[in-house]
Amino acid sequence: MADNPLVWERPEPPERRVPSPLSRERIVQAAVTLADAEGLEAVSLRKVAGALDAGPMRLYRYVDTKEELLELMVDAVYGEIPAPTGSTWADVLRSIANGIRDAALRHEWFADLLGGRPHFGPATLAHTEASLSALRAAGIDDVDTMMGVIEALDLYLIGAVRKVVTERRAERASGQNEREWQAKTFPYLSRMFAAGHYPTLEKTIHDAHHRSADEVFELGLSYLLDGMSHRLQR
Repeated sequence: MADNPLVWERPEPPERRVPSPLSRERIVQAAVTLADAEGLEAVSLRKVAGALDAGPMRLYRYVDTKEELLELMVDAVYGEIPAPTGSTWADVLRSIANGIRDAALRHEWFADLLGGRPHFGPATLAHTEASLSALRAAGIDDVDTMMGVIEALDLYLIGAVRKVVTERRAERASGQNEREWQAKTFPYLSRMFAAGHYPTLEKTIHDAHHRSADEVFELGLSYLLDGMSHRLQR
């Protein structure tokens, strides 16, 4: 084993007979509950310890840093995501996308931790393995192609999920839902459009079908899958 093993390779310390027994699982569950209620900025080893009625120093026997705690939290959410299913590669990708999106909408803070460096927790690795295996079983077995479609899907997911989460946060911060915000900004836009400098934008806003967040996500995902299908057929 490495001199400084990652949290995934470090055994948990033996449980002590105390009024508030601890485990990594209990620590992570408390941290996830705290993040769901108050956001990632509220998560600290001190606050998690308080939620568990334990001294902060006891948590350091299980988790070295906040970064390790965040890794454990990400892996816990990946553990909630069902394994992807589907008889075609497009069905598999749609299953992956919906599973990750659903998880991010249950845990908004999860969207903040998507992207960047890969996560290597057991549940995360298992989900990636299941995704790649499902793609291979559905007919995509070239390694570079498999990784390419997964990475493209990740890029779409990160943007789409963060957009929805950002809108939710803006609604809570402003106290205005989307329709109320639109009503407030409409007089300004009307004055801008009246000047005649934005005719295409004016027509688009006026004529476009205003879809729900779910509809926008599914439409964008269909565009992505259609583009992948066209490229793969070539």
